[in-house]
Amino acid sequence: MRASPAVLNQAALSVAAHRRIAPYLHKTPCLPSRRAFIDGTQLLFKAENFQRTGSFKFRGALSKLTTLNTDVPIITASSGNHGLALSTAATMTGHKLSVVLPETVAKEKLSKIEALGVETILHSDDSGLAEQHARALAETEGKVYVSPYNDETVIAGQGTIGLELMQQVPHLDMVFVAMGGGGLISGIGSVLKAFSPQTRIIGVSTAHSAALDASIRAGEVVEVTHSETLADGCAGSIDDGAVTLGLATEVVDELLTCSENDIADGVRSIAWEEKMLVEGSAGLALAPWRANRERYAGLTSVVVLCGANFDRETILPVIGGPV
Repeated sequence: MRASPAVLNQAALSVAAHRRIAPYLHKTPCLPSRRAFIDGTQLLFKAENFQRTGSFKFRGALSKLTTLNTDVPIITASSGNHGLALSTAATMTGHKLSVVLPETVAKEKLSKIEALGVETILHSDDSGLAEQHARALAETEGKVYVSPYNDETVIAGQGTIGLELMQQVPHLDMVFVAMGGGGLISGIGSVLKAFSPQTRIIGVSTAHSAALDASIRAGEVVEVTHSETLADGCAGSIDDGAVTLGLATEVVDELLTCSENDIADGVRSIAWEEKMLVEGSAGLALAPWRANRERYAGLTSVVVLCGANFDRETILPVIGGPV
């Protein structure tokens, strides 16, 4: 089925974004699994854990900033990969950036962002309230708020992963992508549905925070219960009217949710079998392939390893468990 005009437009934005940002990116490798398969099965890892700042978020951040004049002040809210990515990108483009973080932000994350010379603003002990404060400051101080996912230009940056995949993998049957706000899967999915429509896009959510999954099934943004999860980069609600909802609804072929045990198994497998340490959200993307590997026999599957910015105290007990 031919992609809709919205998906084709989003794919075109990724092509344009790639022209702007390719000189600044690491073209991350697509690594074959170290495991041996005898039935024609291929498992590969798109290693965004090796991207600048340790996650795919750098692509979207740079895509956005390269469309804005450097005299435009920027503000965002993030204590994780998005905040670090936007701060790093701002040092390259010369934009003045403010990052609003909850007062409970880990000292290590705060120090990394501060070391890049951006303004940091601590507000409340809740990431949702910090985001609201950042949006309010954007209105009152004339700054541009940059969302980590609800922005076509940010999504276009994430979609450059899809363009690289088509160069790296001649025949691509399945792509497994962890879902949070939906920027990553909307970007990759739009590119692949435009240029490789036979490729199936599998959206993987943690059962502890599956807002986009539930919203796609409902056909509208819905609120769900959120619990602590190892895949913390995929946790949280999505904005009302989020552009990712429509895009993801069209490009995602299958929705899957995974338990915390499955996510931990994925992280351990990548650590011990593939010799890479990744964050929980990357383990989430691998989890359904591991749990149902017979289903994907004979196919070429790519798991997007979205990042490696894990908390040491969180990850050490996980990788010490059985594989």
